[in-house]
Amino acid sequence: MDANIVLLPGDGIGPEIVSQAERVLRAIAERYGHEFELSSHPIGGCAIDEFGDPLPESTLNACRKSDAVLLGAVGGPKWDDPHAKTRPEAGLLKIRKELGLFANLRPINPHPALLDSSPLKRHIIEGTDILFVRELTGGIYFGDSGRQGEGDHASAFNTMVYSQAEVKRVVRVAAAAALKRRGKLTSVDKANVLEVSRLWRHTAEEVVKKEFPTLEYEVVLVDAMAMHLISRPTDFDVVVTGNMFGDILTDEASMLPGSLGLLPSASVGESGPGLYEPIHGSAPDIAGKGIANPLATILATAMLLRHSLQLGAEADAIEAAVTQVLDAGHRTADIAQKGESSIGTTEIADHVLQAMSG
Repeated sequence: MDANIVLLPGDGIGPEIVSQAERVLRAIAERYGHEFELSSHPIGGCAIDEFGDPLPESTLNACRKSDAVLLGAVGGPKWDDPHAKTRPEAGLLKIRKELGLFANLRPINPHPALLDSSPLKRHIIEGTDILFVRELTGGIYFGDSGRQGEGDHASAFNTMVYSQAEVKRVVRVAAAAALKRRGKLTSVDKANVLEVSRLWRHTAEEVVKKEFPTLEYEVVLVDAMAMHLISRPTDFDVVVTGNMFGDILTDEASMLPGSLGLLPSASVGESGPGLYEPIHGSAPDIAGKGIANPLATILATAMLLRHSLQLGAEADAIEAAVTQVLDAGHRTADIAQKGESSIGTTEIADHVLQAMSG
């Protein structure tokens, strides 16, 4: 296969972890006889510094022409001024919107060898296997916003809006995924308070009943879901929800495996390239120290191969190699238990590459 893959290293630890994923992609290409054209482009804070824009037009054009995009992370304290004209995160929101990436897929499945890394008890999280499907281009993050007034009379607003069409398309993605898994779909909303959620609930139920009648379907309020995730996570299969609720719940769920450094995500649309990234941030406090965990980015590479390039065997090989490395006891600092030794970014990627070649 010939494929054009755009790399967006971004800020903080982004360049360090993306460089390790690039090594994995090159190894896959060599092993399986593919030709991957890999090019790097700026996004986020580094793009603001160079171009005054967190998503330069040259970067966006490269992404549009690609088969898939791999992102590191954006942001950091250097660009945190609330009065700044733009912020790194604006580049992330814009690329999702411009590429039509309306569905974010986040698998949560704690590795058996790392169950004790979680702050939750082993018997609660063992066997957890959840796929979150988060709507990504609508809701409050993209609604009208602003400020008005001064002093004690100053106020600010953000508007949450969803159309039936937006709800239908993301529910269809989630329901189709549930059919290939354990056949259970959970929709999360706040319909007891929000009119937007009442539209969401009605629309989601309509889609499931008409188009996916064999699914086991339930609705859970978002506050209840936050409790259930830490008390009975094994009860859930595929969970679909809106942009803000999904943002919060998936970060909470990331603690089930014990570290953000292990979790990949995929953002996909109806056509065009998908965007793949680890769910953690730019971790500026450890940037440049060579200790960042690249495994989430490497696993995001596996998702890229599977979802955008339809290279299932290659994706399986990467995931199996990561499992082998963790089973062998290799740990970066974020997943090492007290008293365990840890290795750095390059070293753990070396082990993954060795496991792939074995």
